[in-house]
Amino acid sequence: MTVFDVSPRSTDLRERLSAFMAEHIYPNEAEIARQINTGDRWQHLPLIDELKPRAQEAGLWNLFLPPASSRDGKYGAGLSNLEYAGLCEIMGRVWWAPEVFNCSAPDTGNMEVLSRYGTPEQQEQWLIPLLNGEIRSAFSMTEPDVASSDATNIQSSITRDGEDYVINGEKWWTSGAGDPRCVISIFMGKTEPQAERHLQQSMILVPLDAPGVTKERMLTVFGYDDAPHGHAQMGFKDVRVPATNMLLGEGRGFEIAQGRLGPGRIHHCMRLIGQAERALELMVQRASQRVAFGKTLLGHQHVREAIAESRMEIDQARLLTMNAAHMMDTVGNKAARGQIAAIKVVAPNVALRVIDRAIQVYGGAGVSQDTPLAMMYAQARTLRLADGPDIVHAETVAKVEIGRQGVGGSRSA
Repeated sequence: MTVFDVSPRSTDLRERLSAFMAEHIYPNEAEIARQINTGDRWQHLPLIDELKPRAQEAGLWNLFLPPASSRDGKYGAGLSNLEYAGLCEIMGRVWWAPEVFNCSAPDTGNMEVLSRYGTPEQQEQWLIPLLNGEIRSAFSMTEPDVASSDATNIQSSITRDGEDYVINGEKWWTSGAGDPRCVISIFMGKTEPQAERHLQQSMILVPLDAPGVTKERMLTVFGYDDAPHGHAQMGFKDVRVPATNMLLGEGRGFEIAQGRLGPGRIHHCMRLIGQAERALELMVQRASQRVAFGKTLLGHQHVREAIAESRMEIDQARLLTMNAAHMMDTVGNKAARGQIAAIKVVAPNVALRVIDRAIQVYGGAGVSQDTPLAMMYAQARTLRLADGPDIVHAETVAKVEIGRQGVGGSRSA
């Protein structure tokens, strides 16, 4: 028995999820594209609304919620990080699939935050509708005017004024804000600029219809607008929310962030591995059918080498990610921080290499809308930045390794 053995229940869920994807997701990729490009791009998609009840009926809903956040088993499957990782890979093969199962970011991270740190009142108002798939949410952290790879740079302010907090700041890459059902955002800002470096920040719930909240523009990712989900640049000008909207307490923003980002990074990485697997499948299919210089592409050594390299790299990335998930389950997020950082560097880079090889095998079709490869490449490249850039995670890996070997490091002034 290996450390990566999962429960029979998780195996059953994998089989049922794969069957659902085969019946309802892959056959509808062209229809989703048609719906996005018909009429208002920023309206939610009727087909996804039709598929959600089917996913619920199939018992494939809120699969991401771990036992500690499953609200006494009423919501979610109560799976460990390791058990959910394999399911996340399957959903990640199609960019819009996770929403069908109520397992898409940033809602998943926000629901975990509300489950772990929200008051009963906050949970009743926001968590329950999110768990039911009735609303969507956003996460407002990154800012355009500072290097947000160091989150202590964040300058947005959260100031107490009687029974309220007043919020001011500029945020961007507020993913999900394009959807008209997105009604709440978790906002990170400074409550005490003079406090110790990692105790200055707090997180607070901000309704997006509050006076002073403006959606300034929707951002594109390599030209893709990711409608109807999207990524917004948001303005917050003298936004007033009740003091009861504070999460956990003033100065605890980094504590919440660490609880939120660990599982989220596992999810991102496993979805990327799902994309890489699909890219490899597409590569082999294309190479078996396309003829060049008198033989199929599979007959050319450099194509076979691309397939072999892709197979080996995907398997390495998956094992590394599963190991990080296993460590999170057994020793906790803090002890697994080196492994979590490592996968956040490895998985996007592996996905990029595999997708790039598939594009090369497809030729001109690979960069067109006729395959999912171009969008997959854009998403994978973005995830070398989202949740922290490569260099920040590599620095964490180095620090953990230096500490493991008991060697003293040095800090520059």
